[in-house]
Amino acid sequence: MSGHSTSDRATYELISVADVMLPIDPPRPRSARPAAPVLAPRRLPAWGILFGPLVLVLVWEAASQTGLLSPRLLAAPSTAVTTGFAMLQAGTLQEHFLASAQRAWLGLGIGVVAGLVLALASGLTRLGEASIDGVVQVKRAIPTLALIPLAILWLGIGEAMKIALIATSVLVPVYINTHAALRGIDLRFVELARSVGLGRAEFLRRVALPGALPGFFTGLRLAVTACWTALVVLEQINTTEGIGYLMNRARDYGQTDVIVVGLAVYAVLGLASDMAVRAVERRALSWRKALGT
Repeated sequence: MSGHSTSDRATYELISVADVMLPIDPPRPRSARPAAPVLAPRRLPAWGILFGPLVLVLVWEAASQTGLLSPRLLAAPSTAVTTGFAMLQAGTLQEHFLASAQRAWLGLGIGVVAGLVLALASGLTRLGEASIDGVVQVKRAIPTLALIPLAILWLGIGEAMKIALIATSVLVPVYINTHAALRGIDLRFVELARSVGLGRAEFLRRVALPGALPGFFTGLRLAVTACWTALVVLEQINTTEGIGYLMNRARDYGQTDVIVVGLAVYAVLGLASDMAVRAVERRALSWRKALGT
């Protein structure tokens, strides 16, 4: 028998079977790309904004329970909750809350409308910018507290003075941000509107107002905060109802738990108002693709 021997032939057959049964390695790419880094943060859940306040309240409660924070300086959150429920059952908190809310919402509405109208007039006309922008910038530099003496002389110490000062506090952030957004509209959109023959009203509706919306909502969020901040001070001037009056009276009697309840009401109202503005902003600007959307 010529050729390979029996042992060589057996060895050859074993090697051939092994080659068939071995798995075939897939081809490797020449250059493996590294994973792309995460550059933009993910969108925060609706409840995510509450994380910081909850941590603050927990630390505050822990400091009160361990004696690090004296109740004479600041009542514990648990004590304030008990006091708040007692005031709710007595009807006191609802009465003062409604009085404060009426002042705040009326001043907020007047200020937002006035700020938006002034921003449109100043941002879209040269005459408006020349006559309005400088005056608003002067008001921006003057704190609301500095206007209280004049406002009392002009409007008295009643509700008109308080609502007027809240409105002027709200007007400034709405005007500043809306005006900046209007002036920041790309000129290419203006040229496009001119080339397709849009009139003044159509340009305002299709280009100017959509372009100003992001700035308007930013100003509105600041305006809501300014509204409640001004209300805290103004309700301590010749008032017999309102959360600010309640806190001012509690200060005279050293009732820190009532003061904390008042602060909690302002905080909840401010946070709820900001979340409401954010919700409206997401719906109104759903077409925009930006960081965090």
